[in-house]
Amino acid sequence: MSDQDKGGIAFIDGEYQPISEARIPLLDWGFLRSDANQDTVSVWKGLFFRLEDHLDRFEQNIAKLRMTCPHNRDQLRSIVSECVCRSGFENAYVQMIMTRGVPPVGIRDPRRCENRFYAFCVPYVWIATPEQQNKGLHLIVSSICRIPSESVDPTLKHYHWLDFQMGLFEAFDRGGDTVVLVNRNGDLTEGPGFNLFLVQNGSLTTPDSGVLNGMTRRTLFELCAELKIQCQAAQIPATQLTNVDEVFLSSTAGGLIPITTINNQVIGDGNPGPVTRQLRNFYWRKRETGWHGTPVGP
Repeated sequence: MSDQDKGGIAFIDGEYQPISEARIPLLDWGFLRSDANQDTVSVWKGLFFRLEDHLDRFEQNIAKLRMTCPHNRDQLRSIVSECVCRSGFENAYVQMIMTRGVPPVGIRDPRRCENRFYAFCVPYVWIATPEQQNKGLHLIVSSICRIPSESVDPTLKHYHWLDFQMGLFEAFDRGGDTVVLVNRNGDLTEGPGFNLFLVQNGSLTTPDSGVLNGMTRRTLFELCAELKIQCQAAQIPATQLTNVDEVFLSSTAGGLIPITTINNQVIGDGNPGPVTRQLRNFYWRKRETGWHGTPVGP
């Protein structure tokens, strides 16, 4: 792999190229209108995690958006695998993207667009630094309301992130590391690229609506079932957030990350709690054994 390729590999218009050279058309509605869907799968020690589940969700969501992918399931699998192989990364972050594409000049009818597929592979992305992972993040509950589910389906992995982005600015202004948004009723939803879990008396609760059914969120339900830990999805008022024993987030970009401070209030004793540590260690131990793993390559 040349120095130019070390940042990653992209697949655009049927060709593989260094990600530093990857470009999309300026007039693609995926850029101009956030009219796009994506799915991100991680690779750890040469194994895709839940690749078929990610492909299922990707295909289901582009169907919801009335898009047509130019590649079938086998071709998608081959493309993302080839991106990883060409990058040479053992641990990677791989994203598949469908955009509405470019319409004929002067046309505003989305049915006239030719949908476009892109993919890229970069080194594995962590949502927090090693120090933050060990210490725990400072979470801010934003005053900004999450985009209503009635307006934009949160089970789509889209790029409508302005609510998250402005929430992050608010969090940074208030000394936080990341942010979670609430819905119009004041219930917790999710943060930029992660789901939220609360631990009380050894049991887990995660918001049940206004959120993406994250792959790591789904995995946690499976891990809890195996460990005989109660885990449920329910409405959670934001006021409940600081009255629990432990809080953590779940994301493809890092698995489980503890939250130890919320709105400048320390949670528990200020350290990652025992349930968080147990689940985090179990998650990575299972992945090390190849659980839900698909080898990269032919």
